[in-house]
Amino acid sequence: MTKTNPIRLNRRGFLAATGSAAVALAPAASARVPARASTSDFAYDFNYTDAEWQSRLTEDEFAILREGFTEKPRTSPLWQETRMGTYHCKGCGLYTYDARWKVPLDKGWVFFEHSQPNTVLTDIDGPTPEYGQSADATLAVAEVHCSRCGSHLGHWLIVEKQMVHCINGTALNFHPEIS
Repeated sequence: MTKTNPIRLNRRGFLAATGSAAVALAPAASARVPARASTSDFAYDFNYTDAEWQSRLTEDEFAILREGFTEKPRTSPLWQETRMGTYHCKGCGLYTYDARWKVPLDKGWVFFEHSQPNTVLTDIDGPTPEYGQSADATLAVAEVHCSRCGSHLGHWLIVEKQMVHCINGTALNFHPEIS
């Protein structure tokens, strides 16, 4: 699939769809860094090659978790999930979010007040020249990554005056609570 696949959304479309405020940061020195830790010395517990990730994930999952794409709103059933349970990183299975912290926003993604302790890392997302942004632009958003495998889960931003984790349902597995 190409970058124009309808299930994938570029940053401009994502920000417009959420009605979110971008976080102004110092000018970035270079183009977007991939979701995986290829330029970092951070040691993730799960380190796979692209070929290994591609064999474990669907094409869309790979695009979101490993390349930092964003799913189109309302394409994952998890955005409307209301049962109690836990959400796990699709890349490595890490228990990352709990349904108790889910925020019901009618935007088409899964929103949480916060994650489980020590389960996510953040990075700067943008500016992205392939989306028409200048490499020296000052607007960016904070990406949320799994702390165990480095997979891109979504973003941390302001939506409807709330600071929330806006997460791709495609990046998560939901485990309902058994009563």
